[in-house]
Amino acid sequence: MILVTGGTGLVGAHLLYHLVKNDEKVRAIYRSKEKIDAVKKVFSYYTEDISLISKIEWFQADITEVPAMIPAFVGVQKVYHCAAFISFNPKDYREMRKVNIHGTAIIVNLSIDAKVEKICFVGSIASVGDAVDGGFITEENEWNKEVDNSGYSITKFGAEMEVWRASQEEVAVVIVNPGIILGSGFFKSGSGKLFNQVANGFNYYTEGITGFVGVRDVVKAMMLLMNSEVKNERFILVSENKTFKDVLFSIADDFGKKRPSKKINSWQTSILWRFSAFVSKITGVAPLLSKYSARSAHSTSKYSSEKIKKSIHFQFEDINSVIKQVCIDYKN
Repeated sequence: MILVTGGTGLVGAHLLYHLVKNDEKVRAIYRSKEKIDAVKKVFSYYTEDISLISKIEWFQADITEVPAMIPAFVGVQKVYHCAAFISFNPKDYREMRKVNIHGTAIIVNLSIDAKVEKICFVGSIASVGDAVDGGFITEENEWNKEVDNSGYSITKFGAEMEVWRASQEEVAVVIVNPGIILGSGFFKSGSGKLFNQVANGFNYYTEGITGFVGVRDVVKAMMLLMNSEVKNERFILVSENKTFKDVLFSIADDFGKKRPSKKINSWQTSILWRFSAFVSKITGVAPLLSKYSARSAHSTSKYSSEKIKKSIHFQFEDINSVIKQVCIDYKN
C-alpha cells in the first residue's frame, strides 16, 4: 500500500493519477470531499475514464492530528508526503509551523512505528541555501538561518529536518526540492494564478530569475526515485532558470493574448508590499503582495539539477512545452 498526503493539491493530484495508472494500491489523505473534485479535474486532463479515481482509497484526516492519522498507516509500505501549507503572509506563520513542521513530524513518527520502507518528501527550493559566489545553487548549498528567511522557507526547512530524522531510524528517504511548479488543475492558487491572470489580460512583469519545473516532471522524478535504490538523498528539480518576464510572455503567446508591457521595478514593489501590509492590518484581508514575494520577483537565483540528471539519467521537459500544455488544459 502507498500512502499519499496532500493528494488534493497540485503535486498530489497529478501523482495519484500516475500511481493508479500503474495499478498501484493507493490510499490518499483528504480533508473535505469538495477537494476531491479538484483531483477529478486533474484526471480529466489525462483521460476521459474518470472512473480511475475510484481505484483510490480515500482516507479523511488532518495530518496534524495523531489519533486520526494512526489508522492511515495500516499496511503502508511507502509514503509520498506532499501535504504543505504555502503562504507568504506573516499571519499564517503559526499555521505553517503546525502543518509543515508538526504535521511532518507526525508523518515521520508514524512511518517509523509502521516500519515504512521509504518516504518521498516534497520540499522546496525555498529550503535550499543561496550560492556563496553567485553561481548555480546545488543540493550542497546549506540553508542559512541567519538571513531574513520567509516563514514558508523556515517551515519547509524544519520539515526537511524531520524527514532526515526518519533516515536515522532505518526508514529510507528521498527529498525533492522543486522550483516553481507549473501544472494544470489549480488556476486560482499558487503558480496557477499566473495563467489565470494572463488569460484575463495581466499587463505587468518583473525580471527576477528563478527555477521552474513542470508538475509532470516532479511526479515522474518522485516515482523513479521511490522505485530506485537511491536513498537518503535530496534532489533539486528545476527544468530551466527563467525570468518571470519570459514565463509570462510565453503564457501570453500561447493564449494569443497581448504580452505584458509594463515593467515593475524593485522600488515599486517595495512600496506596494508595504502598502499591502498596511491595508491588510486595517481590513484583515490577506495582502496582495508580501515582502518576500516582492523580493523574489526581482532576485536572481539559478539552480542546478545536475545531481538528479546524473543519478537516474533524468531528462526534463522544457518549460515552453510545459506552458503550452497547461494553456491547452486551461482553455479546455
